[in-house]
Amino acid sequence: MRVLALDTTTRAGSVAVAEDGRVLVERTGDAARTHAERLPAEVTDALTAAHLTLADIDLFAVASGPGSFTGLRIGIATVQGFAFVMRKRVAPVSALRALAEAAAAGCQPGTRIAAWMDAHRGEVFSALYEITAPATGDEVAVLREIEAPTVATPAGTLERWATIGLPSAVCGDGAALYADVLGGAICIVPTPPIAGIIARVAVAAARDGSTVAPAGVQPLYVRRPDAEVARDRARLRP
Repeated sequence: MRVLALDTTTRAGSVAVAEDGRVLVERTGDAARTHAERLPAEVTDALTAAHLTLADIDLFAVASGPGSFTGLRIGIATVQGFAFVMRKRVAPVSALRALAEAAAAGCQPGTRIAAWMDAHRGEVFSALYEITAPATGDEVAVLREIEAPTVATPAGTLERWATIGLPSAVCGDGAALYADVLGGAICIVPTPPIAGIIARVAVAAARDGSTVAPAGVQPLYVRRPDAEVARDRARLRP
């Protein structure tokens, strides 16, 4: 199975092409330019580097969030357009799940791992998982969700997790940003580009039947867009 995966949850983002779980090409985007300026050219370049075309792709995958609202909309719309034209299905993958897969590398079953993404405003997007089966070869780790994606302050997140079991490792730019809050007892895993991981998770999604039609992709915002909050406040003003 050939998979094209796209991540636009961060300014740089990434794109990857994989075959049967093996990443053929993975590239990080140019953070100096917007996703609107770079897409779909970055996808075309990645396919060319893999010696493939859109017609060769069996499944499309996209980071469904959380992250930049504008970036998410552009990335999802790009993948939806490709999948619609090619009449293929899509695997939406949480960026937090992909980061947790990076944190799970080399860990054994029963280990709790987590993802923290910088949500700005002094907060992090987070999710907590437990490994039920480790990653093997081209297979991603099987993760059980302990806490679904949410947003809170780093200190508040740790306080909440202390009651249910702290993770051994955390991955994501939020973990690097708030390393002092995590302390030395929790390992901070360097944040990789995640399109390649998303492509590998997509293979598992296809296997268990959790892919969707292009129109079925829903963004995982976690927090309401600032524009919506401002609009509602304006409506409440006398």
